[in-house]
Amino acid sequence: MGRRHLWRKVSSIPPVNYFKPEGISAARLNEVNLLIEEAEAIRLKDQEGLEQEECAQRMNVSRTTFSRILDSARRKIANALLNGEAIRIEGGNFEMAESRFRCISGHEWNVPFETMISEPPEICPQCDTPSIMPIVPPGMAWGGGNWRKRHRGGRGR
Repeated sequence: MGRRHLWRKVSSIPPVNYFKPEGISAARLNEVNLLIEEAEAIRLKDQEGLEQEECAQRMNVSRTTFSRILDSARRKIANALLNGEAIRIEGGNFEMAESRFRCISGHEWNVPFETMISEPPEICPQCDTPSIMPIVPPGMAWGGGNWRKRHRGGRGR
């Protein structure tokens, strides 16, 4: 049995999650699935220009794990660009940097990543009610203790 996976810390979900070559119908395209944490690695290293050590710290992973995530993301993107395939960004093993919750009484609060990993909330910090729910980011669903992209049927799964 392998080691348990550590949650990868992600600061945001990309606002656009699907890219395809122009002039080719989606029905005829193969899809490459870029995981949310792979998109975060690309954002941190290639868009923000951070060093790998800092990227790894921000994602709560080792530098070697960050390097594997980044290499996988770059291979997938290169494959899609050079072979005319679509890119869908979804899924993965991640937790949001901050999760927002609401209780039945309407109180809302943020829970940081570190707390979500060690001790997810069970009651509202203001009124102690156990009737709490995560406020789900657009296009996401809460499942298995973390945010996941809502499943939409389609190809390339």
